[in-house]
Amino acid sequence: MKTKQHNIFGLLILIVSMLLTASVNAADLLAPQKAIQEASDKLQHRLQDKAFSQNFAEVASFVDQTIYPHTDFDKISELVLGKLWKAASSDEQIGFKKEFKTLLVRTYSRAFVEFKDWTVRFLPLEMASGADKVVVKTEVLQPGLQPISVNYRMFLRNGDWKAYDIMIEGVSLVTNYRSTFSNEVKTKGSLAAVIQGLSKRNAEALAAKNS
Repeated sequence: MKTKQHNIFGLLILIVSMLLTASVNAADLLAPQKAIQEASDKLQHRLQDKAFSQNFAEVASFVDQTIYPHTDFDKISELVLGKLWKAASSDEQIGFKKEFKTLLVRTYSRAFVEFKDWTVRFLPLEMASGADKVVVKTEVLQPGLQPISVNYRMFLRNGDWKAYDIMIEGVSLVTNYRSTFSNEVKTKGSLAAVIQGLSKRNAEALAAKNS
């Protein structure tokens, strides 16, 4: 239960931090930081419409379209499964990526609707010329509370910077989910059963939001 709570908390912080405008001039940001800010600007502008934010299916679709260019869901899925990925069939890999992406987007979308009183500060980024991997460091600020460290592992792919892991106060999203799904495979007996259960939970959650 504690691991799942960390997973959800980390995802909420991730998406809220992407939602809010950074407290630095856009001209001072480097390319990986700008990728995060670009998504935040689009989300913040669209989700100010309260009528729109009440339709969870539309919100989820918009969140998916907005963060997809800046997030490598394929790499995240592969890293999350770890050794299980190599042993999985092609159909299992495709099925897991689909359902895991739905889980992430669904969690992101819930965070957009529920959390608004946050601001984000980009920390200085030292990036060597020609670097294709970087850790973008930010702090999520809340009134009256200590800043929360939120760092994005990103890499350059086909000219675009994409996130493939997020660390909340040093705790990795990928590592947490790897532990969660590894335990579920042991409990349920197979990756196929885990995918089936994940698909069912996604469908039920969406139906509940739209009812």
